[in-house]
Amino acid sequence: MRRRPTAGVTLMELLIAVVLLSLLSVGLMFALRIGLNAYSKTQTRLMDNRRVAGAQRILEQELEGLVPVVAQCGAGPEGGGTPAAFFQGEPETMRLVSTFSLQGAWRGQPQMLEIFVIAGAEGRGVRLVVNEAPYQSPLAAGRSCLGPHKFFGASAGPNSFVLADKLAFCRFTYLEQPPDANLPPHWVPRFAGDDWPRAVRIEMAPLDPDAARLQPISVVAPIHIFRRLELPYADIL
Repeated sequence: MRRRPTAGVTLMELLIAVVLLSLLSVGLMFALRIGLNAYSKTQTRLMDNRRVAGAQRILEQELEGLVPVVAQCGAGPEGGGTPAAFFQGEPETMRLVSTFSLQGAWRGQPQMLEIFVIAGAEGRGVRLVVNEAPYQSPLAAGRSCLGPHKFFGASAGPNSFVLADKLAFCRFTYLEQPPDANLPPHWVPRFAGDDWPRAVRIEMAPLDPDAARLQPISVVAPIHIFRRLELPYADIL
C-alpha cells in the first residue's frame, strides 16, 4: 500500500513569505516615520505661531497697563530726589510700570518693566527681552533713575524673558503730543515729553522670512493716560 504525500510548506515558499513580510514591515515603518515627521513639523510650526501671537499680545497688554508713576529720581535712603515720570523711551529700550505681569497677568502686583533689544544668538540678528521687578513705591522706583528720562542701563540676566527672537531689527517709536495742543501728535524715536506718550509702536521684522509661518509684525498700543505730571492725586473728603 502506497502512502499519500502530506500537505506542507516548502522552504522556498517560507522564504518568499518571510521576504514579503519584511518588505511590508519596512513599508509600514517608513510610512509611520513620515507621518511622525509631518506631525512634529506641524507641531513646531504651530508652537512658533502661538509664540509669536502670544508675544505680541503680551506687549500690547503690558503697554496698555501702564501706570502713571511719578518717581523720586535720584532719591537716597533718606528720600529726596527729583519728581519725574517713570518712563524711558529710547529706540531700543523702554521702561515703565505696568499692572500686567508675565506671571500674574492682570491679577498680579504691578511690575517695573525693562523692555529692550539685545544681540541674537551667535551674533545673528537681535532679540526682544523683558525684565520684571515688583513695584513697591515711587521712592523705590526712583533708585533706578537719575532724573527725567535718565535711567541706568538695562542688561539681560537669568530671569529675562525672550519675547521675540531671530529678528532682523526691532525698534521703538513714541506718539508725542507737542506743547502746542493745536498741533497733531507725531511719532518720535526718543520720548522727551514731560508726561507719557499717547501710544507706543514696536516695529519688528523676521531675520529669516518664512511665508508658511506667522511672522512678527509691528505692534501699536495706545496709552490711555490723561494725568498731568504737575497735578498730584489727592483724596476728596
